[in-house]
Amino acid sequence: MVTKEMLEKYDMTIGIECHVQLATATKLFSGADNDARDQAPNTVVNPIDFGLPGMLPVLNREAINLAIKAGKALGSEIAKVSRFDRKHYFYPDLPKGYQTTQMYQPIIIGGLVEAPLEDGSVVKVRLHHAHLEEDAGKLTHNSSYSLVDLNRVGTPLIEIVSEPDMHSPAEAKAYVTELYRLMTYAGVTHGDLYHGNMRFDVNISIALKGATELGTRAEVKNLNSFRSVERAADYEFRRQVERLESGERIIQETRGWDEAKQKTTSQRSKEDAQDYRYMPDADIPPIVLSDDEIERIQATLPALPSFYRTAWRPLGLDSTVVNALLASKKLAEGIQALYRKGGESAARRNAQWFISTLGSDINDSAIEALHASPERFIKLAAMVDDNQLSSTAAKSVFAELLVSDKDSMQIAQELNLLQVSDEGSISGIVDEVLADPASAKAVEDLRGGNDKVIGFLVGQVMKKSQGKANPALAQDLIRKKVL
Repeated sequence: MVTKEMLEKYDMTIGIECHVQLATATKLFSGADNDARDQAPNTVVNPIDFGLPGMLPVLNREAINLAIKAGKALGSEIAKVSRFDRKHYFYPDLPKGYQTTQMYQPIIIGGLVEAPLEDGSVVKVRLHHAHLEEDAGKLTHNSSYSLVDLNRVGTPLIEIVSEPDMHSPAEAKAYVTELYRLMTYAGVTHGDLYHGNMRFDVNISIALKGATELGTRAEVKNLNSFRSVERAADYEFRRQVERLESGERIIQETRGWDEAKQKTTSQRSKEDAQDYRYMPDADIPPIVLSDDEIERIQATLPALPSFYRTAWRPLGLDSTVVNALLASKKLAEGIQALYRKGGESAARRNAQWFISTLGSDINDSAIEALHASPERFIKLAAMVDDNQLSSTAAKSVFAELLVSDKDSMQIAQELNLLQVSDEGSISGIVDEVLADPASAKAVEDLRGGNDKVIGFLVGQVMKKSQGKANPALAQDLIRKKVL
């Protein structure tokens, strides 16, 4: 049993390697389709992917362009000269007997990711490098046999290698979340986590507080969700603390994450360094880039999350709302379009409505509705500003805007939600409320200087008017009649 006191004795250190599938039409070295989703096994391949004799690779130029964009998004330096190497190992899903990668001269050098945490602070994670490489295939293991699917062989990847700058599961989750935003906003990847467009290998070690050396690390492989990264890191921290506290040692190994059991399991030991016999790939010439070429490609980079965070500061949105909006690039673009066309109020109100109404269930159809007719959403915000709708009623209209092509005024009228701002009508309701014995104490307290009770009286007016009375006008009338 791991106690709180045990956990507090140790610091954890986390470094993450992220494989990002590039959004090219074809594979890294062949003309085969780069989208293997829902394809029958071993159908999205060609002779180069099979590693047949005499088949020579042809480097996909678009993969280089996307790597250059990724470097810009990561704040990295792009190498003027980078090269490919052969990493030799023998496995059924690697038909050539080696993986083509960049061991010694990667295309992306250094970099920094500043990831916002839920408490409003930021974790700064340095990057060591990122390199281009091809993916291997997929093995499916059964009880007495294994199946090989080579559809993924040759898929273009960049592997982003962080420095060990994270020290909690929350920081690890924040980092991979921001990395996802950066890569999808930059257009580097489609970001389909379910199909493995981004996969995270999380290296975790622990050491006694104040220790000058890191502990022995365990690597949890192939996580494909932000929550899994956080939970796997938390589990590993507790597992390693328990082992050390019981007098055992940590073994350097590769571990897998069991989502159903919420635990890591050992896959293979890595205590002995493997000799991959790296050597330069003689079939692929070096990538040589000029400053002008790099600048031209990076100039096409779309707006990144940092742009929206800065642009939205005048809106005064809570950081949790901002981060929820940034989960979707198209939603962020839609809110920014509202800001440009409708001003601060339209952007602020609709941003809050999206999150409060839909929460984590923001879907493509809702975002499409915003992009299709932003004027309807701008009009809804204006109706609230003009006291035609209460904030509560506006949410109902907003929900209808997402599934209907009707105008916000039409929806409000059909739902009978328009606010009453006629002084005569509201004055009569106020008189009824003030004459009600249930309001006597509140009226007396208000006359005695207790201003807080006016909320109760306004609430009674809203109740009698079925939510249609203008609350500001009702409050003003109550003050005039009581004070």
